[in-house]
Amino acid sequence: MPNKLDERLMSAVPYLKKGGRVADVGTDHAYLPIYLLESGISSFAVASDLRKGPLERARQNVEAAGLADRIELVLCDGLSKIEPFAPDDILLFGMGGELIVSILDAAPWVQNQAIGLILQPMSHPEILRAYLLEQGFAILGESLSFADRIYQTIYARFGVAKDQAPYTKAELLVGRHNLAGSSPLLRPLLTREIEILGRVIAGKKNAAAPDTREEETLLRQLNEELEKHHENK
Repeated sequence: MPNKLDERLMSAVPYLKKGGRVADVGTDHAYLPIYLLESGISSFAVASDLRKGPLERARQNVEAAGLADRIELVLCDGLSKIEPFAPDDILLFGMGGELIVSILDAAPWVQNQAIGLILQPMSHPEILRAYLLEQGFAILGESLSFADRIYQTIYARFGVAKDQAPYTKAELLVGRHNLAGSSPLLRPLLTREIEILGRVIAGKKNAAAPDTREEETLLRQLNEELEKHHENK
């Protein structure tokens, strides 16, 4: 196992409860929970995966690290067997935003102010953010990281903020905290999303699907945010 994780996985660390119990769902090789325990960031971890192969690799890594007494490995779908471990924080990395939504929706016990959700959607972050806000979660923090591409990490907790202003389409896609921040990755992220959206609009028009009003609204908002970012530099 590498001594230090890549920036994408390390983005979880600032949001974790120091010395707390963490659940890493879809753990794959268990690199993240091993790092968290070896570094003293977390005191206990439950690492789960849907597939036996990755979980066996995780087991080998956990045993090699001498952490079998503090990292519990569980074969399960989503959060179906995680509640008894009483995690302070839940990590859902390496999966699409729609899948994260389905996992959270099947586990109403996460609607608990004592549990932090640290989420990294590989796609459709706008669907995930909309779901969180509709279900009464507050998005308390966000960050951008780079591995093979730019990733968004979202930190949310149930029912701890009231009277939030409605999110714009751009905020749902890129993140209110990210847009208010100063990450050097914000400009390339906005540029990438503008390019993707431009291709979508062009494709719709070429396919004789002229109703692009939603996409045009989002495109305008993204361009406005990019202009703000230029002005603030």
